[in-house]
Amino acid sequence: MLKNYFLVTKPWIVAANLVAAAGVFFLAAQGRFAPELFLCVMAGLCCVVASGCVLNNYIDRDIDRRMARTCGRVLATDSISLQGSLAYAAVLGLAGAALLLAGTNGLTLAVALCGFAVYVGAYSLYLKRNSVHSTVLGSLAGAAPPLAAYCAVRNSFDLGALIVLAMFSLWQVPHSYAITIFRRDDYAAAGLPVMSVRAGIAATKRHIVWHVAAFVVAAQMLTAFGYAGYAYLVAATGLGLCWLGMALSGFRARDDRRWARRLYRFSILTIFALSLMMSVDFARGPF
Repeated sequence: MLKNYFLVTKPWIVAANLVAAAGVFFLAAQGRFAPELFLCVMAGLCCVVASGCVLNNYIDRDIDRRMARTCGRVLATDSISLQGSLAYAAVLGLAGAALLLAGTNGLTLAVALCGFAVYVGAYSLYLKRNSVHSTVLGSLAGAAPPLAAYCAVRNSFDLGALIVLAMFSLWQVPHSYAITIFRRDDYAAAGLPVMSVRAGIAATKRHIVWHVAAFVVAAQMLTAFGYAGYAYLVAATGLGLCWLGMALSGFRARDDRRWARRLYRFSILTIFALSLMMSVDFARGPF
């Protein structure tokens, strides 16, 4: 039972969000590390993201049963009660909000709750089932944890916050589109209007290329405007161009699913590496 309550939070998604948030936290702190603030941010975001994931599992349980990738999820198999999952999500969400309110600032809490509302309310309840643009709009939720971490340190929504929002939102789209290509049959079986199902794989590849190219530019802006150093810039440019080259190679791919899976894996490597680099190679300029 404890394992099921752990799995229903999608721990891999929670962990990925915390890695990105930690990288941006250190970027924003510029070497002025506040351990109490860091712990409050990480614990609060962990609870809020986990709460959103539980509610997403609750909302998507009918869809999950129709997809090979997700049919074994906890709520799809009725491994825990629906009432128990809702109570669990409520406790996690309230605990996370309380931690962020008590240990950070109102802006951080507002950003986290906006991300929660987009993911649970807009994306899970409506967009995922009804709009081909669900991934693009839902990407704002994926950018919320690192943006909240930035706001926790700076207590303002400045140019750096805007770059973080753009960078992580733009990364989310090709990452997710790649999944919809190599899992296209699953999405079609569930009747979800994702880009690869509704518009076709060729159109999805074009959108992937545009978003990866925009991501490369956004990632470089952290150095261009004095937030990150040159080692970060080298990593962002190198990884970004490799990712873009891999995206462009999709137009020549003989096996779309194999290509999309490689693109998806490289996207994870890219964002983890850049989160690490921005945490250690921040610019020590006057902001």
